[in-house]
Amino acid sequence: MSEQADSSDPNAPNFVHLNVHSEYSLIDSIVRVKTLIAKVRDLNMPAVAMSDVANIYGMIKFYKACVGAGIKPVIGVDAWITNEDQPQSPHRLLLYAQNNEGYVRLCELLSQAWIEGHNGTRACINKQWLFDNCDGLIALSGGINGDIGAALIADHADQAKELLEEYRAAFGDRFYLEISRTGRRDEEVCVQGSLDLAEATGTPVVATNPICFITPEDFDAHEARVCIHEGRALNDRRRQRRHTAEQYLKSPAQMAELFSDVPEALANSVEIAKRCNVRVELGVTHLPNFPLEQGRTAEEELVYQSEEGLKARLAVVPAKPRLSEPEAYDKRLAFELDVINKMGFAGYFLIVADFIRWSKEHDIPVGPGRGSGAGSLVAYVVGITDLDPLEHELLFERFLNPERVSMPDFDIDFCMNGRDRVIEYVAERYGRDKVAQIITHGTMASRAVVRDVGRVMSLPFGFVDQLAKMIPFEVGMTLTQAQKDEPELVTRRNSEDDVGELFDTAEVLEGITRNVGKHAGGVVIAPSTLTQFTALYAEPGSKQAVTQLDMKDLESVGLVKFDFLGLRTLTIIDQALKTVNRERAATKEDPVSVEDLPLDDEPTFELIRACRTTALFQLESRGMTDLVNRLQP
Repeated sequence: MSEQADSSDPNAPNFVHLNVHSEYSLIDSIVRVKTLIAKVRDLNMPAVAMSDVANIYGMIKFYKACVGAGIKPVIGVDAWITNEDQPQSPHRLLLYAQNNEGYVRLCELLSQAWIEGHNGTRACINKQWLFDNCDGLIALSGGINGDIGAALIADHADQAKELLEEYRAAFGDRFYLEISRTGRRDEEVCVQGSLDLAEATGTPVVATNPICFITPEDFDAHEARVCIHEGRALNDRRRQRRHTAEQYLKSPAQMAELFSDVPEALANSVEIAKRCNVRVELGVTHLPNFPLEQGRTAEEELVYQSEEGLKARLAVVPAKPRLSEPEAYDKRLAFELDVINKMGFAGYFLIVADFIRWSKEHDIPVGPGRGSGAGSLVAYVVGITDLDPLEHELLFERFLNPERVSMPDFDIDFCMNGRDRVIEYVAERYGRDKVAQIITHGTMASRAVVRDVGRVMSLPFGFVDQLAKMIPFEVGMTLTQAQKDEPELVTRRNSEDDVGELFDTAEVLEGITRNVGKHAGGVVIAPSTLTQFTALYAEPGSKQAVTQLDMKDLESVGLVKFDFLGLRTLTIIDQALKTVNRERAATKEDPVSVEDLPLDDEPTFELIRACRTTALFQLESRGMTDLVNRLQP
């Protein structure tokens, strides 16, 4: 009836969890990656899968945690599959990457689902996309949530068989019927129907325990998380209860007892884990390719642009005083170019210089440069920055250092009104399939989680609001720290049942990933199609691609982030400059240029000392205003 694992070895593993939702599913799980891997290791299980709903947001974190613990990672997705009869009720299918080719195909399908297949509530994979190419993928039927399961529950055995034949025609021996026993509605009907279907068709079955939390005690906190996502209350009789307390991480012994009548279903979970072998290359940089003239390398191009740029910069002597020894510039330039080229970052400098040059040519204000990148003479002469590092005695080594290999990272500021045009230019120049903005994952912070849990517990708003406001409003504040800082919280937690229950649940949920957003300025440019590295996400109704991996995980797989920061200050300066020059033109005065403004203007410093720093970049916050007042620069 099915494939069998080798049972002759008494030490051979007899079960692997394949259906595991982590917190990155966003809708129905409180499983944290590190906690999952620690528990799997404690149970001496050799492998585990992570199959989040329609995404791979946490894939790299999962992969690295598994490798670090000596556990084999199985990379999967619990995918939504289009339902032609009821478009708003798509079916589910578990898909696993069998190899690196399968991982890329999984990324392509997920990207297509988010960008083209979103039905308003869910990102769905069209079944035909799957059948057109499912190379390198293993599929599980989805149990009660799959289309085969739905047909079995409806007592349409012939329809279930037809659907199975469609899947087997596409996947061959890489398709399995999934069975679970967690006490959910219609589950046992689906199990018996699946076993009969497997017997009749020779299709292998595999047992899963759809996991949404680690221990049975976590069930109540998990239900609170589900209600927070759905905007419902825990005591709402109308809400659909789709989960049971059995959906925790069970041991192999517990699973063996649960499926003692179908031992092959356990053995096949091990076989699937054996068949899945994705190798993620970490720590190798994949720089995008800068378009070059024939016969010139990136290194040669950077040397040429730098030498020409230095001549142009040094030629503007009257406007800016230079150091007395021009040789100092030649020496510094040669040193920096040697370091940059040896570290393989020539292409990075060329790309940044190119889109900054385009911005200036198209009247989009660009910042003069800040951060450690301002210490680079190469950046100055190719036009990335407008600060002379020798004049201001800035160190290149703070930016790039061969003894501490890390990617260069220029913080580039653009006028708020022009930033999106620059990103559009980059997408056109390097290919839309290679350029995307970067995702961010929002979490449940201390105050917010107290409010959320209070709401789903149907506690009065004023009561919950009072508790939330007792939590100090500080960056990085946790509920544990809040109770140390505010003893009254501890007193109320110990004396009031509602407060105790609220905090017990909030502490479990604190820090859990709640939603996704878009990085303020991060854009990634890949040397090849982005789906070779990551799946893409798009907000419902939008075609704008965003990576499913966050900034740190993109860096782990070697992709390079470019910062396109929209700065309102630059917009204000640009508008002010245009206004001033319009008035000067009326009186036939020469126009003012920002580059020509003196850096030691006394009236300007008088304004700063008077703390009139509203809209002054990095000096307008309350803390900086207090500092300026004390320092009197």
